[in-house]
Amino acid sequence: MTHPQQKDMVTISFTGKLDNGEVFITIDRQEPLQTTIGDSNLPPTVEETLLQMRVGETRKIRIPPDEGFGPRQKELLQTINSQQMIDALQPKPGMVLSLKIDRDGVEEKVPATVISVEGSEVTVDYNHPLAGHHLTYELTLLDIQPSAG
Repeated sequence: MTHPQQKDMVTISFTGKLDNGEVFITIDRQEPLQTTIGDSNLPPTVEETLLQMRVGETRKIRIPPDEGFGPRQKELLQTINSQQMIDALQPKPGMVLSLKIDRDGVEEKVPATVISVEGSEVTVDYNHPLAGHHLTYELTLLDIQPSAG
């Protein structure tokens, strides 16, 4: 088999970078990722590229925000007025907090990045840290295991 097909299990290693060169993830050959093509675990551009690759081949691909972690959403910025939070957590810009939100009557904890602290007000961002970024992956196909069916 020269190229993987839909439903084949592939073993890959990759490095993910932002446009400024910052590495946000590395999956190396010693602990590679195994995934099945077509299971929607990977962005469509990554899967399309894998279908064209041979074992041992490395390719560089760029993923738009819509395929990655989505666009940044201004409505996910929130200012919380809470001196009690400031006293208890001493938040600083860049700090990631686990905050409780109400989602359809169910309380959940979600991560929020502190943007600023002014007086008793803390501005937090509920967007994923990689939202709004183009992502560049250097991807190596290490192995193909054909599907049984």
